[in-house]
Amino acid sequence: MKFNVLFLAFLASLSLFEASVEALSKPLFINCGSNSSITVDGRRWTGDSIPGQNFTLSSVGVAAAASTISEDLAIYGSLYQTARIFNTSASFNFAVVPGNYFIRLHYCPFNFGNFIASGSSFDLLANNLKLLSKFSAPGEIDWKNAISNSSISTLFREFSLSVNLTELRIEFIPEPGSFAFVNALEVIPVVDKLFPSSSGMETMYRLNVGGRKIEPSEDRALWRNWNSDEQFMFSVNAAHSISNTSSVTYSSVNDTDVFAPLLVYETARTMTDNQVVERRFNVSWRFPVDPNFDYLIRLHFSELVYDKPNQRIFRIYINNKTAAENFDVFVRAGGKNKAYHEDYVTAISPKVDSLWLQLGPDSLASGSGGDALLNGVEIFKLSRNGILAHSHQRIRATQSSRVAQKPSQKTLWAAAAAFAFGLMVVGLSVYVGLLHRRNKTPPEKKNPESTKNAVTMKTSFNSKNKNRVGRRFTMAEIKIATRNFDEALVIGTGGFGKVYRGEINEGVTVAIKRADKQSEQGVREFETEIEMLSKLRHRHLVSMIGFCDEQGEMVLVYEYMANGTLRSHLVGGDRPSLTWRQRVGTCIGAARGLHYLHTGSERGIIHRDVKSTNILLDEDFVAKVADFGLSRDGPAVDQTHVSTAVKGSFGYLDPEYFRRLQLTEKSDLFSFGVVLLEVVCARPVIDTTLPNGQINLAEWALRQRPVERIVDPRLKEEGYSPESVEKFVEIAEKCLADEGKNRPTMGEVLWQLENVLRLYEAHVQSGVEANYCGGDWSRSLEEKSGRKR
Repeated sequence: MKFNVLFLAFLASLSLFEASVEALSKPLFINCGSNSSITVDGRRWTGDSIPGQNFTLSSVGVAAAASTISEDLAIYGSLYQTARIFNTSASFNFAVVPGNYFIRLHYCPFNFGNFIASGSSFDLLANNLKLLSKFSAPGEIDWKNAISNSSISTLFREFSLSVNLTELRIEFIPEPGSFAFVNALEVIPVVDKLFPSSSGMETMYRLNVGGRKIEPSEDRALWRNWNSDEQFMFSVNAAHSISNTSSVTYSSVNDTDVFAPLLVYETARTMTDNQVVERRFNVSWRFPVDPNFDYLIRLHFSELVYDKPNQRIFRIYINNKTAAENFDVFVRAGGKNKAYHEDYVTAISPKVDSLWLQLGPDSLASGSGGDALLNGVEIFKLSRNGILAHSHQRIRATQSSRVAQKPSQKTLWAAAAAFAFGLMVVGLSVYVGLLHRRNKTPPEKKNPESTKNAVTMKTSFNSKNKNRVGRRFTMAEIKIATRNFDEALVIGTGGFGKVYRGEINEGVTVAIKRADKQSEQGVREFETEIEMLSKLRHRHLVSMIGFCDEQGEMVLVYEYMANGTLRSHLVGGDRPSLTWRQRVGTCIGAARGLHYLHTGSERGIIHRDVKSTNILLDEDFVAKVADFGLSRDGPAVDQTHVSTAVKGSFGYLDPEYFRRLQLTEKSDLFSFGVVLLEVVCARPVIDTTLPNGQINLAEWALRQRPVERIVDPRLKEEGYSPESVEKFVEIAEKCLADEGKNRPTMGEVLWQLENVLRLYEAHVQSGVEANYCGGDWSRSLEEKSGRKR
């Protein structure tokens, strides 16, 4: 293989136009190894050796043309007949605006002269995040059969990256004696809200459930492949396909074609009228995955049949754990034919290589049949410690080849049984190990919360840095961002320290929390916050961007929440009052975040400091739960609680937890019940200026009837629905039950809060909202409940 003279000239001219490279602002499609541009799938692919592009190559390498091209490749042949080959480390360098990007790399296992593509072996990095390790393209492929089976995605590897710099560097590092290559490359800017905060993700699966394969040309927002789900189903007979191609629309501005094209929501699998298997049988999908990683599972829904709530209520299970219960697509999406998605995160242990997704009827739900529904599913592997690449050679290189050999049902049943038994054995071993470790821990190390000196801080940093995820800021960067901790930039103060508004990356606004060295919270809370937020990713949880641990300082950097705390809109702040709809919506968002904490992992996570100042509102008034410094993992499967010292905020503390030192997720429920009363009353939870009997909000509010007596006067001026407020207070009362066993789950609270919002909106739509203010409101309640003043 000889170098083309033009390529050498191109390499020599790199330095001449490198300074003029403009930041990437729109999708870029590169035809690698070519000096010409072609049109494929309706997109223009530019040759990488054409001068004047907004990227540079650190090394030209070899521009190769395939010695043979299969006739079965059809339109793909024109894109895959060339490749860029590297014998030594080389990189594509893009000038970019900080943000999130899709990167797709195309690999066609053809022979390029003396280079046998299937014999390549190389690492792939993007801004030092390892994407692939010792990657080798698949061997010979029956292209005609692959295309007819919609398996051409064998050629794609797709990643999503969060880029904090102004350069995106995609680096190829060949193994000694081997080479790296790429046929085509896509770099696509994506909206920031498409994914939760993560340094990097790899697309493992993207399926159009119950429908045909969707080609990139049909997904014009991001040119994604959506494959059929049938080959991943445990039993195809457990469900059948339905469709509605006429009237599906997106449920809100938060669900658009950026998340999925409407084609995904026009088909689904459902259990309705299934005569093949028992109605209570779960619909199951099995996905081979890399062990020892966290995975984001995005489920897409649209109710295509029912036009009323409570007609189809089901549960969602991920790896045999309940991810959601009482799931009603109609309710969550806001009606029939409304496109809606939901995200979940699960951790895969080092000894497990399968991810199970199951949907089944909710036996506790009344008025619904044994049914379930799913329109689409995406599974993304999340980076861990700066790595996305699996440390061992992959059994199958890509999504399509992962399922080339479909196991028999007998084999799958055996695998499922072995999987369940393995989990039980691993769980028992972990439990015994923890007991042994606890018994051997020296007394002086059993309470690290009591150590706060600088020596302890340094030791803690050195021992745990390797497990951290997130950008490490220097103290110089933090001081620049906060103008050397200018007091004028302080936007809040808490138990950990002051919070400053700052700017990073040339104008990106962030919240910077600096530990007060005199604070009672210290290293333990700092490490816990980083650890928790490294594995928690949800729309209703505040995202951590990074941290700084230099010069004896502990600093955390978060996404900026423009509308401050919930409390600042209720009492003691200078922010405007929230409407009743906004208040209920805020509580629903917070409940979703807390429900995810309680159910999103095997043991769940207990927040332990739920309060109105830890519920923040972004620029769109989307509520997000914050401050995880006191959070704890929930009890093990064979335990009912976590024994721990009492932590939390006065006025919100669960009395059962206070008395018994036994922490459960129901402790969060009690605290959330106090927040609900704050939302209605708009007064401090503890007010010592009031007479005895009124000092404690929870004790006072629950004694007041009718409920109108405790309602924020500002709500009365605006107009509101009495039924919704009454129901809202009933939910708070249930959360405040003296014994945890009598409190609802957060999932149940979420369900009821959504009912409250529907009650309110029904009154607004009927035009009677103005009739329910002041005295009229109280008289209405007396008529309906028989209560007297």
